[in-house]
Amino acid sequence: MAEERRFLSASGVPIALRRRQHSASCRELAVRGPRLQLRSLSAATSAVWLAAYGLFALSENSMVLSAAIFITLIGLIIYLHFVKIDQESLLVIGSLGIQVTSSYASGKESTTFIEMGHVKDVVINEAIHMQKVIYYLCILLQDPEDPQGVSEVVPLFQSSKPRLDCLIEVYKSCQEILEQRKTAPQSS
Repeated sequence: MAEERRFLSASGVPIALRRRQHSASCRELAVRGPRLQLRSLSAATSAVWLAAYGLFALSENSMVLSAAIFITLIGLIIYLHFVKIDQESLLVIGSLGIQVTSSYASGKESTTFIEMGHVKDVVINEAIHMQKVIYYLCILLQDPEDPQGVSEVVPLFQSSKPRLDCLIEVYKSCQEILEQRKTAPQSS
């Protein structure tokens, strides 16, 4: 059972939240940002190459054109492989843990797994950034030395930056699974 809803990011860009329930204690929540637009990519490349051609016309040095093409291609590869994230997903499995995955435009994926025993809670936090309040979802990791303490805060959806209404949807889904874990009888 999968459902998709449209939201806006903190910067006003349209994003989509896809919720998929695999079982009662397993949910996948994915936030997908806008795809890379060929029009904006073409415009940026054309601007760099026109500037390089202008420099070539003034200096009559062909190295300027070669360098512009080389720098543009290397920059594009770096952008697609390390910067442009198309989708961020959260797989919450009540008995195992939480898997956080970022899918880049080049197809590369980065995955982190957090064991459920280390998860203290999932919360919505707020921060002040450039004269406005931004909300973000984060996982609080339990301090092994102090059961009431938090050892680390792991922020989620850092690239897509969903607004509060989207974060509330994800938060509620996570809390339902965390509550099932807390109310389930502890086996020794």
